[in-house]
Amino acid sequence: MKRKIVNLLKFTGLDKEILEGVIEVPKDSNMGDYAFPCFLLAKKLKKNPIEIARDIASKTKKGKDFERIEASGAYVNFFVDRKKLAGEVIDNVAKKGNKYGSGKPKKETIMIEFSQPNTHKAFHFGHVRGTSLGESIARIIEFSGGKAIRANYSGDTGMHIAKWLWCYRKYHSKEKIIDNEKWFADIYVDAVKRLEKNEDLQKEVDGINKKLDLGDDKDLNNLWKETRRLSISSWNKIYHELNTKFDVHYFESEFEKAGKEIASSLVKNKIAEVSEGATIVNFKKYSKNMGVIVLLRKDGTVLYGAKDISLAKKKFKDYNLKKSIYVIGKEQDLHIHQIFEILKMMKFEHSNDLEYVPVTEIRFPWGKMSSRSGDNVIYSDFKSQIVNYASKEVEKRYKELDGAEIFDRALAISIAAIKYSLLKQDVNKNIIFNPKEEIKFEGDTGPYLLYSYARALSILKKANYKKQKKFKITEIEDSEKRLIGEIGRLPEIVIESYNGLNPSVIAHYAYGLARTFNEFYHSCQVIGSEQEQFRLKLVDSFSQTLKNSLWLLGINVIPKM
Repeated sequence: MKRKIVNLLKFTGLDKEILEGVIEVPKDSNMGDYAFPCFLLAKKLKKNPIEIARDIASKTKKGKDFERIEASGAYVNFFVDRKKLAGEVIDNVAKKGNKYGSGKPKKETIMIEFSQPNTHKAFHFGHVRGTSLGESIARIIEFSGGKAIRANYSGDTGMHIAKWLWCYRKYHSKEKIIDNEKWFADIYVDAVKRLEKNEDLQKEVDGINKKLDLGDDKDLNNLWKETRRLSISSWNKIYHELNTKFDVHYFESEFEKAGKEIASSLVKNKIAEVSEGATIVNFKKYSKNMGVIVLLRKDGTVLYGAKDISLAKKKFKDYNLKKSIYVIGKEQDLHIHQIFEILKMMKFEHSNDLEYVPVTEIRFPWGKMSSRSGDNVIYSDFKSQIVNYASKEVEKRYKELDGAEIFDRALAISIAAIKYSLLKQDVNKNIIFNPKEEIKFEGDTGPYLLYSYARALSILKKANYKKQKKFKITEIEDSEKRLIGEIGRLPEIVIESYNGLNPSVIAHYAYGLARTFNEFYHSCQVIGSEQEQFRLKLVDSFSQTLKNSLWLLGINVIPKM
């Protein structure tokens, strides 16, 4: 519908993109279904925006899609034809089903790199934020018609590996090696604490790190390979629960050689320099306020920067990408922009096709997470606490369910609570996650959205609803119109979230949609009313639209709560 309004307002001389950006949905439905603010035209036309609104309203032909178009202050308000809109929206949802709201196919391949856990360390709650954000962006790209390549990039070499192997050999060697991320995390935390108590032990760790770099200690290499394999394996269950998968998984160890070659090439081309034995890029030389990045230590050890440059080039070479998106922690902001800048200095042909989406910090009511200490919030522990709480809520409502069914529902509710709470926030804002609030079955929460979907299915089942049955539209009440309008907005919402790479747009829409549905349900009798078949169609359209919206967030719906 927004596109139809854009076409009607072409005569204003404003670009299509500008019109699409300023047309809004009024909070008060008495002010229309859509509104066009005329402030932008005031400077251009040198007229009062109130006068401009009156002129536009009088000149715009409403056609078949609108009941009326009228000026209100500096706004032009568009009132959609209720019956026409209802018929079009319901037919469109029924015809497209799971594809309702999707875009036309695009000839573009976009890679999204996200999650990035390190082997031998915790998969902590911060990783859930990045994983959820990256998966949702991938789904939005696919739903909009593009091809998404999901990429993971993990650190499997470096000092943290040396610390873990040192600690395991010295203090935990009798323990069986298992694919359990908490077990790996506990040994790493133990290593950190022991090294903090006795700094002299760091020399032993340095020795292991040097042996790993040389690769000539067979027993150490075998231990590294086996623990690396099981550490990676421990993530499979987590990714399954979070409804994500990866098309390619890169590891730092794969880019050691290429990283050294990149560093050497940068020195040769006078982009990098050798300073006190280390290979660096000093951005101050180029009048860039980006400090210094070290590519190689003086002992020749390859650091993240050199590897990241090599990986950036490999991505485009292997997949012929239109764009490469990095969903990475906000604390890496300087580092990622240093990499982007070096690629420009190298005249890399795709240096303008790189995009950064920051993963902001998660805090809890009791404080922030720690990545080094035992205060670190491990995903599996935290999930278990929420599942236990959700299980009690499910058991209260359905005493007849067995333990397995209770757990399955509780897990789905818990994942919805976690993912929705992380995705409804703007990507640039830090998050305060309050478990007690986010697991509630009412309010702006994931469980509330699942409950709304389950309620819709319950109504349809109780009415023995048949999709094929014809319906007649007579008069449409205000609450029905509001619900129809919300359902009809999904295609516009998908475009907005795609353009901004912002899943929070989808999340806010899903909550508004669910709330509008529940207001409709409380004010309009469905089963047994004269409008029963039409209203059942409306309920069915709502359930499909909410299901599609939640899919875009990586959240699975469940038929019963």
